[in-house]
Amino acid sequence: MNKIYPVLLAGGMGTRLWPLSRQSFPKQFVSLMHAETAFQQTANRLSRDSDQIQMAGPIVVTGERYRFNCASQLADVGIEPAAIMLEPEGRGTAPPILAAALHVMARDPEAMLIVAPTDHDIQDADAFVAAVAKAATAAQQGQLVCFGIEPRHPETGYGYIKVASEAGQDAVPVERFVEKPDLANAERMLAEGGHYWNAGIFMFTAASVVAAFQAHAPTMVPQVQAALDAERPDGVFVRLDAESWNAIVPDSVDYAIMEKADNVSVVPYAGHWSDLGDWRAVHAEGAQDQNGNGGAGPVVGIDNENSLLRSEDPDIHLVGIGLKNIVAVAMKDAVLVADMAHTQQVSQAVKTLTAAGVTQATENLTDYRPWGSFHILADQPSFKVKRIIVTPGQQLSLQSHKYRSEHWVVVRGTATVTKDEEVITLQANESTYIPQGTIHRLANLTDAEVEIVEIQTGSYFGEDDIVRYEDVYKR
Repeated sequence: MNKIYPVLLAGGMGTRLWPLSRQSFPKQFVSLMHAETAFQQTANRLSRDSDQIQMAGPIVVTGERYRFNCASQLADVGIEPAAIMLEPEGRGTAPPILAAALHVMARDPEAMLIVAPTDHDIQDADAFVAAVAKAATAAQQGQLVCFGIEPRHPETGYGYIKVASEAGQDAVPVERFVEKPDLANAERMLAEGGHYWNAGIFMFTAASVVAAFQAHAPTMVPQVQAALDAERPDGVFVRLDAESWNAIVPDSVDYAIMEKADNVSVVPYAGHWSDLGDWRAVHAEGAQDQNGNGGAGPVVGIDNENSLLRSEDPDIHLVGIGLKNIVAVAMKDAVLVADMAHTQQVSQAVKTLTAAGVTQATENLTDYRPWGSFHILADQPSFKVKRIIVTPGQQLSLQSHKYRSEHWVVVRGTATVTKDEEVITLQANESTYIPQGTIHRLANLTDAEVEIVEIQTGSYFGEDDIVRYEDVYKR
């Protein structure tokens, strides 16, 4: 059996799970249902070898903004990626899959790929690995393999796959793909049988999928190859050439090749699966009481029915009384209340907020960086206050600011501070002042976290008021 390279698609923004999932920190990186994030669970699930399959290190395809989220979350679960490929702009699923295939084929012409979104919930990893082994056999025979989920109810939020036959085969020929149906058609397909939910997970040899693109989306192949030829490697990161990449017309892998090719099969999967696509799906997957109510965080529910209450802040106590079919999600800077039947429309609300320039539409109060994180405590016209955490052994860039000064108060740990030519060490309850224009850096040279409170004063506090002189993360 040839080595299988997982291709992890990690560039989505998950706007239907707003306000928890936002552009700055989308749902695949959030601990939504389990201790590990969906991204980590996907990477773990696709690193499991068996007697039939051998998995290589994953190739992650994501945006520049999420590169350190991917690297650090993989490191936390002990997985070393083969590459983290950075898209200058999102171009749907077809171009990144083709880029990964061309990248792998240049290094291993016999390689197979399994392509998976990184925001799905699949709890039975052994059953899924068994399905992957079946798909690998078909893929080696030149098939483009989809994974079809046996439908549990008439679902209108998923696309479907209609199979040509189900006569005892591990991989069944696909007759056609069906767009997300209305309820009547979903009920009809469930009653008829022979239809599966399209999980958006695919398996094929690198050579087979490249041949499919050459046959059905031929203009995309030289464009993606040009972006790869001009790539800028940076350790594990592979930066695709922006000019070549951004010229590609966005397309999904379904439209580009899967619906056109005549060598497409589906491996049915009867195990647990959810795309966690909206709050209704999260509610369905979570624990519920005898009245169908779910909850997380400091919440109190009284006389509710089939409702979900979530507070994502330990200081916000969410109370729901007499609710029926309601989702309520509270965060420090935003609250969502929606009818359970309308949770697919949350993304429309995010578009409306974004168009109105509402920061909460896309940005979290907590911003995760390769050196740690910062949380905005106050943001006023004349000052801004942040809580900054620097993880052990990490440091911020050597930088200066044109429009602001900063006062740092260490509240936990031991901080090493550079101010122009001076280097000082600060303990808890000690502080320092960084005048406007001073070249400075905050570093943690210890094996414990450092936490500081930063008070900014000046005329402008945007993150673009940073002049970097040195940066270990090459930003």
